[in-house]
Amino acid sequence: MRANSSSLNRGVLAASLLILFLASGCGKDAPKSAFPQQAVKKYEQATTLEGLVSDDKGPIKAGTVKVSDEKGAVIAETALQGSEHYRVQVPAGTALPIILTFYPVTGGAQLITAVIHPAVTQYDITPLSTAIAKKAKALGGYTHGNLLVAAESMGTVPDDNKTTAGFRGDPTKQYGGWH
Repeated sequence: MRANSSSLNRGVLAASLLILFLASGCGKDAPKSAFPQQAVKKYEQATTLEGLVSDDKGPIKAGTVKVSDEKGAVIAETALQGSEHYRVQVPAGTALPIILTFYPVTGGAQLITAVIHPAVTQYDITPLSTAIAKKAKALGGYTHGNLLVAAESMGTVPDDNKTTAGFRGDPTKQYGGWH
């Protein structure tokens, strides 16, 4: 009886390991993103995108803003004309996502922002937008969900403001104690 119990346990163990092995291989073709793929969005008509370009030191007034697809093909471009404000027209039929890349004249760091919604036309290009776009790309691509997760991870909340009730720190000490 003991021999049958031992071989039964080995069989169950072998079957369990086989199931785990097969299940672990199923995710190889799955996308990296935790969010489902979105339908391809396009600009139905020519659209003007605009915004400001700045770095950690303040507004940048010299350089070029290029609009490109995810593969790097340039769709449109414009030069800053002594102002940190840019305006660039994107042709009708352009598929999203697109990337706005700022190339500084002085050879500093390139800044980017990702465009995924055809209804939004205002996009600032900053070090924060660059960090968010890079994080979203690392999460699996420029999708609404990935950009949202990336943006949330870039925010900083002081340790004393991390309570579920929304108080800052110890709620018994907020405004002199309980009210």
